[in-house]
Amino acid sequence: MARIKSALSYFSKSELVLWSSSILLIFVSFASFDRENYLTLTASVIGATSLIFNAKGNPIGQALMVVFSVLYGIISYTFSYYGEMITYLGMTAPMAVFALISWLRNPYNENKSEVKVNSIKRAEVIFILLLTAVVTFIFYFILKHFHTANLIPSTLSVTTSFLAVYLTFRRSAYFALAYAANDIILIVLWILASLSDVSYISVIICFVAFLANDIYGFINWLKMKKRQQRNG
Repeated sequence: MARIKSALSYFSKSELVLWSSSILLIFVSFASFDRENYLTLTASVIGATSLIFNAKGNPIGQALMVVFSVLYGIISYTFSYYGEMITYLGMTAPMAVFALISWLRNPYNENKSEVKVNSIKRAEVIFILLLTAVVTFIFYFILKHFHTANLIPSTLSVTTSFLAVYLTFRRSAYFALAYAANDIILIVLWILASLSDVSYISVIICFVAFLANDIYGFINWLKMKKRQQRNG
């Protein structure tokens, strides 16, 4: 009981409300529209939990993101969203491993539960944008070759996912903003998928919850950055 209280005290009341609301929404949508794909339910719960830890700059979030990426890649395969499958299994999961290592190696004031927020210089911003453009160009033809469903939004998902995982690895507060952009694209993708199978509505609700968490994560990381700069 003491350990549970200690774990709960780590999060603020607003964070607990955000997490519990996300989990409740995921379960309600699963019960309403799916009731069969427990893999989707499991992935959604793990994903939402990873985001609340990521919002705190806690490396546990990246460890959970590796698990979520594998499960989400499998789910994407079921609807021929090969772009999502390749992105999460071939890029997001491996980059989450590298991000985990980076976060563990760069704690704030030796506090392993909070990463030190990094500032990216203008030259690197230009490099990121150029690299993202190259990755997008290459993946467009890869996804086209595999006859990926909804090619354009699938390609844009690769763009935002790559930008997000790179910024996560570099410990930039803007990684959460990039993930929020990715959430919006994924909501569109799964809305299109739900036109063929209503069970995918539960995936839409999942990413709506993720969007709220990523927006909060971005705001909290900006606060973390100011606090860390102020305290040194």
